[in-house]
Formats: sequence, structure tokens, C-alpha cells
Amino acid sequence: MIPRMIGLVGGLGVGAAVHYYKELAAAHEAIGKPLELVMIHAQMRRIFEHAGKGDAPGLARYLEEVIGHLKRGGATLAVIPAVTPHLCIRELLAISPLPIVNMIDAIADEVRARGWRRIALFGTRFVVAGKMFGLLDGVEIVTPRPAEVDYIHDTYFSIASTGAGSEDQRRGLTELARTLCARDGVDAVLLAGTDLSAIFNEGNTEFPHLDCARAHIQAIMRAAK
Repeated sequence: MIPRMIGLVGGLGVGAAVHYYKELAAAHEAIGKPLELVMIHAQMRRIFEHAGKGDAPGLARYLEEVIGHLKRGGATLAVIPAVTPHLCIRELLAISPLPIVNMIDAIADEVRARGWRRIALFGTRFVVAGKMFGLLDGVEIVTPRPAEVDYIHDTYFSIASTGAGSEDQRRGLTELARTLCARDGVDAVLLAGTDLSAIFNEGNTEFPHLDCARAHIQAIMRAAK
């Protein structure tokens, strides 16, 4: 049986789409099934323009258009491999031409399964200050201090824009994660930005964490059966 065709919204940034493509290909190979995938390149500039204005309806309309192209390309299931665009997920689910594997639901399931009650986020300013858009019910999300939010955002945006990161960036975010655990009593830090995979992996992430992209990819594999 041919699995459902995944429609991947790329460009958010490029490194995130590459990461998802590699991980989905490896996961399909591991279970001996072909990867059926079509990809489109969305404009990160458009995403950040709407996010910066808090314009969830406008962002949803833009993504509806993008997902429409994926549907015409043969996709039967849409995937947005980035957290920031999910600020409009409620609005988008109501108008999307394809079913969407909701990253926020996948993250919420993992957080509940691990029993975490107090977390912090690493990602764009919209994600960190937006507290995952109020979609993680029953979980307290700690916002770092303003200068720390700026540092996380600037570091993440640098990685997303170039598709690469540095050891200094990894060490800096690791030190901040440890500070949040010790100072603010968070149970774990959510790596809520796919491009963080450029500097963090299971072998070098030295603080309690959840790789949100990994949780999302696992949910995609379940949905694509």
C-alpha cells in the first residue's frame, strides 16, 4: 500500500525543510516503505511580517495558498516544519485545503507524557514570548528575561538564515538553559525551533529538553501510514 503523500512547506528556513526531509526519508527507509513527498518553498519574510504584527488571520490565508499548491501537486497531508507559523494554527485548520499534522498537538502530547509542569522555550521571539500561543493547556511556560529573549531570538534567526550554527552558539544556549533550570525552576527546555537541530542533537544537549521537531516527525509518521 502506498502511504499518504506528505506536502512539506519549505523555506521556514531552508535548514528546517532539509532536516525534515532527511529525517522522514530515514524513518521511511527504516520501515521499508517509500517516502511520498512534495515540497514547496514558502517565503520566510512573509511569515515574519505576519508574525511581527500578530496577524494570525493574514498568516493563515498565506499558508492556505501555499498548501493549496501542495494539494495541486498531489499532496494529501500538509506539514509545516516550523513552530512560528503555528501561531495561526486555529485559523489555518479551519480553512486549510489539506489536513495538517499539528506540531503543537504533538508537543503537548510529549510534554504531558513526561509529566513536565514548568517549561521554557527556545525559538523565535514570537514563540518564546508567545508562550506557544496559549496552546499548551495545564503547563506553565516561563518567559526568560527580556535580554535573554533577545539573545535566543537573535541566535535562532542567525541559524535559520544561514542554515548553520556554531559551537559558541550551542554553548551560549546551553548555559542559558541551565540558568533557567536553576534560577527559574523549569523542568525542561523545549527546542521549539527546527533549525536548532544545526547545533543540538541527542548526544550534545546537556540539559532536560524536548526536540519539538523530532516529536512532530514521529506524529507525521503515524499520520502518513
